[in-house]
Amino acid sequence: MENLTHYPPLLFVVSLVALSVVAVAGSWLRRHYPTANHEQSEHLGVILAATLTLLGLIIGFSFSMAANRYDQRKNFEEAEANAIGTEILRADFLPADAANVRKLLAEYTGLRIQFYLNKDDNQRKQMAERTTRLQAALWSAVRQSSAAQPTPVEALAIAGMNDVINSQGYTQAAFWNRIPTAAWFFMAIIALCSNALMGYRSGKAGPRLLFVLPLIVSFAFLLIADIDAPRHGLIEVRPQNLESLANSLGDIAH
Repeated sequence: MENLTHYPPLLFVVSLVALSVVAVAGSWLRRHYPTANHEQSEHLGVILAATLTLLGLIIGFSFSMAANRYDQRKNFEEAEANAIGTEILRADFLPADAANVRKLLAEYTGLRIQFYLNKDDNQRKQMAERTTRLQAALWSAVRQSSAAQPTPVEALAIAGMNDVINSQGYTQAAFWNRIPTAAWFFMAIIALCSNALMGYRSGKAGPRLLFVLPLIVSFAFLLIADIDAPRHGLIEVRPQNLESLANSLGDIAH
C-alpha cells in the first residue's frame, strides 16, 4: 500500500477497479440473497449511511493531513532558500576564502533545486551523497576561514552555515513525512465496505449507478495521494525560491 500511494494515477486505477468489483459483488448478492423484510432493509440503510459518514470523515481527515504536509514542504523550501541567500551575504564577513564559500553555495543551490525536480530514485541517492560531501566542504571552508576565536561577525557566518545545513535536514524530513500506511488501509477497508453495501442496496436502480460511488471515492484517493506524494504526483512543490536565488547568484557573487 505504501509503494502504491507513491504513484497517484496507479492508485486511482487500482481503487476504481477494486471498488467497482465489490459494488458489483454486492449487487449480485442482492439478487441472489435479497433482504427478508422491510425492517432489515431499513437497518441496512442505517448501516450504509453510518459507513459512508465514517468514510467521509476519514477522507476529510486524510486530506487535511496531506494538505498540512504539502504546506510544510513549501515553507521549508522557502526557509532553505532564505538560509542559503543569507549565508551568501554573510560570506563577506569571513577573513579569507569568501569567494570559495560563495562558489560552493552556488553549486549547493543548484543541487538543492535538483532535489525538488528529480524523480529518479537512483539519481536521488547519488544526489544525497553529493549533498553530504558538499555540506562537509562548506563547513570545512567556513571553519578554516575563521580564527580559533572568531569575531562576532565571523561567528554570524558560522551560524548561518549551520542554518543552511539544518534547513536541508528539515526539508528531507518533510519529504519523508507522509500519511501513515495504517490510515490508507483503514480508508481502503471502509471504502470497500461502503461500496459493497451500496451495491447490495442498489436493487433495480441500474447497473450504471453502481460505478458512481467507486468513481467518486477513487477521485478522492487520487487527490489525497497526489498532494501527499512529493515526487510522482501532478501537484508538487516547485523550488521557486531556490530558482530565484540561483538566478540572482551571479550578481550577488560579484
